[in-house]
Amino acid sequence: MFKGLGNIGNLMKQAQEMGSKMQELSDELKKKRVTGSAGADMVEIEANGLGEVLAVRIDPSLIEKQDRELLEDLLPAAFNSAQAKAKQLHAEQMQSLTGGLNIPGLSDALEQTGENPLTD
Repeated sequence: MFKGLGNIGNLMKQAQEMGSKMQELSDELKKKRVTGSAGADMVEIEANGLGEVLAVRIDPSLIEKQDRELLEDLLPAAFNSAQAKAKQLHAEQMQSLTGGLNIPGLSDALEQTGENPLTD
C-alpha cells in the first residue's frame, strides 16, 4: 500500500534541490551584466542577467543636438536589446542547470511556482 511513498519522497527531495539550484541561478544572474545598444551605440542600456536595468548611457551628441525624437526611438530599442540579451543569458543558464536537457515548459512551470529567476 505504501510502496509509492519512497518515490514521492525522492521527488520531494529533487524538487527541493531544484529550488535551491534555481535560487543559486537567480543570484548568479543578478550578478551578471549585459549591455544592449541602439543607434551605433549612441544609446546603451546595462542590465543584469534578470533583465533589471542598471544604467543608461546616452552619447552627449544626442543631448547637444537636442534630438529628442531620435532619442525617443533609440531608448526602447536599447532596452529591448538589453532584455533580449538577458533572456538569452537566462536560457543558457537554464540549459546548464538542467544538464543540457531541453525541458519544455520548465520556465513556465517555475514561473507559476515563483521560482523562475528571470521574474524574481
